[in-house]
Amino acid sequence: MNETVHIGTRKGLFQFTRTAPGQWQRSETAFLGDPVTMVLTDPRTGDRYAGLNHGHFGVKLHAARAGTNEWKEIGTPAFPKVEDGDGPTVELIWELVTGGDDEPGTLWAGTIPGGLFKSTDNGESWRLIDALWQKPERDKWFGGGYDKPGIHSICVHPHDSNTIRLAISCGGVWESTNGGKTWQQTGQGLRAAFMPPELAYDPVSQDPHRMVQCPASPDHLWIQHHNGIFRSEDGGHNWTEFTDVSPSVFGFAVAVHPTQPDTAWFVPAIKDEHRIPVDAQLVVTRTRDGGKTVETLTRGLPEEPAYDLIYRHSLDIDASGDLLAFGSTTGNLWVSEDQGDHWQCLSKHLPPINVVRFDP
Repeated sequence: MNETVHIGTRKGLFQFTRTAPGQWQRSETAFLGDPVTMVLTDPRTGDRYAGLNHGHFGVKLHAARAGTNEWKEIGTPAFPKVEDGDGPTVELIWELVTGGDDEPGTLWAGTIPGGLFKSTDNGESWRLIDALWQKPERDKWFGGGYDKPGIHSICVHPHDSNTIRLAISCGGVWESTNGGKTWQQTGQGLRAAFMPPELAYDPVSQDPHRMVQCPASPDHLWIQHHNGIFRSEDGGHNWTEFTDVSPSVFGFAVAVHPTQPDTAWFVPAIKDEHRIPVDAQLVVTRTRDGGKTVETLTRGLPEEPAYDLIYRHSLDIDASGDLLAFGSTTGNLWVSEDQGDHWQCLSKHLPPINVVRFDP
């Protein structure tokens, strides 16, 4: 069981460690006062990474190498210059994952605007995956919650490092089977209710808020979409929509059990201009049968009205499948040690939470 959880917030990076059943304590703080948008611990090396967004001073990436608590600035993904001047500017590191076990040093990063970057030297340098950037469909990508489109979900196949699947807001789902050399649009069956009827099923017009894969069965993926919950059993090529889900099919976050692809968790809300829990009741929903039925989990969550919103990277599950954690825009952090049956609030006073990640 992985018992350390990292929390990236608008005002720093915090760490909580489980010392005994039901007992957690804050164990580390870094970048106090700085916005932390993404965190990653590399299971192959123990290195830790943190993406920061300093506003006027731009996006930065830092690493704490294994065995140390010393954070040092390393290379940051950047778009190449173009003939007539500067190219686009990276505005946010929105996703950061490792390559496969057979690719030592490889990291993948997704950014706003929608760039996919690869490092083969543990983040010291990065290159833009031009094959995706140059796809003509990119002209149809558009921003969801941000003004520009972005890559927020990268799923590297655990048994085939050349297979990479992406989800883009708003640009749909993409797949490469040759390590990023070529890309194809997938995502048949995704539905965008916000588009005109003739474009509702257009794969490139979709707004998947978050896509996750089951590590033990990586062709089984889940998406929390802007207007629904979707599941794929064929690597993201075809999707099934679940519409009868109470209290809502809207949300940002989704987590899937590491060994049970039919089990997934969501944190529902009201969409669009509201973006608060339905009836101001914060709940987590769970399916154990691939979406056929959904349970509403409330034990330990606030009984009084609550207005917490959970961002797409702010719900995580550990490798055992027992520990769950999620954090909110109001700085509340909860953990469950029994797959969501009971919840415990670890803090009510953190800054707004962008990302929650267990150590692998």
